[in-house]
Amino acid sequence: MLNRVVLVGRLTRDPDLRYTPNGVAVANFTLAVNRPFSNQQGDREADFINCVVWRRAAENLANYMKKGSLVGVDGRLQSRSFEGQDGKRVFVTEVVADTVQFLETRGSSQGGGQGSTGFQPNQNQPNNNPNRSNEEDPFKDNGEPIDISDDDLPF
Repeated sequence: MLNRVVLVGRLTRDPDLRYTPNGVAVANFTLAVNRPFSNQQGDREADFINCVVWRRAAENLANYMKKGSLVGVDGRLQSRSFEGQDGKRVFVTEVVADTVQFLETRGSSQGGGQGSTGFQPNQNQPNNNPNRSNEEDPFKDNGEPIDISDDDLPF
């Protein structure tokens, strides 16, 4: 049996971070995921998929992503039910995320992402890595070819 869901979409609102009575972080969020085809008017429609993520990943999502952020979700589909305030049974189907990848840097949610993945540190923080000096940014050429000999490659 297999229950696997992989999604890429934009957050429709800021993640809703809460804590269980035992102190476990949980974040609820909704992803807008474009359909792979256009409707008769030529517009792309989207599905709005409810998701939940737990623990540290929930805190990271809430702290670093906001409405409009592009994220990738890997998880499973899960159904549950509970009794609503009106006494009727409410059924919920949602994606329980195992991992959430940040697919763009913070602040670039409008107009396309940078193509980066994972956690993005705050660029305003000082560089505390003792193995790197404050030399120029090695990624400043934006993917342009560099002059390097085969002897310098580690593989």
